[in-house]
Amino acid sequence: MLHWLKTLLVKSAVIAAPLLAGAETAPVRPPNVIVILVDDMGQTDLSCYGSKFYETPHVDQLAKDGVRFANGYSACTVCSPTRAALLTGKYPARLHITDWIAGHDRPKAKLKIPDWQKFLPFEEITLAEQFKSAGYATASIGKWHLTPGLKDGDEAYYPDKHGFDVNIGGYARGQPPSFFAPYKIPTLTEGPAGEFLTDREANEAVKFIETNKDKPFFIYLPHYAVHTPIAGKPEVVAKYQAKAAKQPEVTQKNATYAALVASVDDSLGTIRAALKRFKLEENTLIVFTSDNGGLLGVTNNAPLRVGKGSAYEGGVRVPLIICWPGVTKAGLVETTPAITMDLYPTVLDLAGVKPLQSLVDGISLAPLLKSGAKPDRDAIFWHYPHYHPGGATPYSAIRSGDFRLVHFYEDGRDELYDLANDVGESKDLAATEPVRAKALRTRLDAWLKSVDAQFPTANPAFDPAADANHGKKNAKAKKK
Repeated sequence: MLHWLKTLLVKSAVIAAPLLAGAETAPVRPPNVIVILVDDMGQTDLSCYGSKFYETPHVDQLAKDGVRFANGYSACTVCSPTRAALLTGKYPARLHITDWIAGHDRPKAKLKIPDWQKFLPFEEITLAEQFKSAGYATASIGKWHLTPGLKDGDEAYYPDKHGFDVNIGGYARGQPPSFFAPYKIPTLTEGPAGEFLTDREANEAVKFIETNKDKPFFIYLPHYAVHTPIAGKPEVVAKYQAKAAKQPEVTQKNATYAALVASVDDSLGTIRAALKRFKLEENTLIVFTSDNGGLLGVTNNAPLRVGKGSAYEGGVRVPLIICWPGVTKAGLVETTPAITMDLYPTVLDLAGVKPLQSLVDGISLAPLLKSGAKPDRDAIFWHYPHYHPGGATPYSAIRSGDFRLVHFYEDGRDELYDLANDVGESKDLAATEPVRAKALRTRLDAWLKSVDAQFPTANPAFDPAADANHGKKNAKAKKK
């Protein structure tokens, strides 16, 4: 769709919204919507998902009040593609946004990565534009990471150019220079020295809620936490240091990371308290999820295999909680697989907002959330034609039922895992179940063709020794 046509559709809908509302005899206020996207939070980083070290009482309460997905997935093993998928409802492979922006440079690797998209296309109709068309106030508070990172003119790609009335903190970078003020984030006015970033994000959300409490609002809250640089309030770090000393058996024991996780939990608590104070709690839909799995070295994703930047479950299995009091069933633990793209049609469906676009890869989970009706889908997919220090070489994957097949492009091999009996993906079944593996590979190939996926190609500059040395330099730089 051309950019001008998208603009016409959105503006026409904005004009029509109040007219349609005026035609109602007894208009019912649509629900407010808050989507919280945590950065690099693995599924096991929350106590409601089994952590014995991190304490997350506010997220746990959200899970008790809503629906917790045991098989929640991010659209990608890294951040920018998942953010694009959430905002558009489309697979990263279809958008050609398949790596974090600007990606890792591996000029001497075996495969040459494709010429992929490095910003959110303007012709895409975002969730913000959808809600804006329905008369909502819209805000993006936190990380954006969907711009090309230009030295001049990068502002043209900021959230306010994609349907958000307000952009607080969003720009090119994928991590904050500091979690303590001064933040040195160009789109965020500096706070008092020592202010913590997640507190600030929560307070900005509360201000937006108060300003717009008499009209429906949509808040997209993509936290910079729990991405590096790992930081925490000293008193909270001290608390977890003491706890780690008393629990030597736990595998998650990074006290500073625990404090950063706690700051996200506190942020949710602050926002829910404000909703209650303004009597908006019962009419607000909250989604809580993450952009990819946990980062190894700062957390432990067990029993999931490895983590962010890998081809396995630890890279894409994430927390997903959806709560709308009185609509979603309180305390339900849902085993149906759900993925980032599903959030787009789901929140629009629950809010009663008519979609402005027909091509969406996600499916609405609204029937499941309201009545338990299982969705008519038996497979979800991933495509990452890139290299990552987290372990990934170019790969594609499919999950259908309890089975997950991963195809690797460097050597052409397939790996098959039974997640019901081997969630840690320790036993490759491709050789012992060739019929199943072939069937899943056929479906994966058909899907890749249907979304016009880009593929890595043979690299004429391939130099194994130089690439190995490049990898060591990347690892060393990463430690810094």
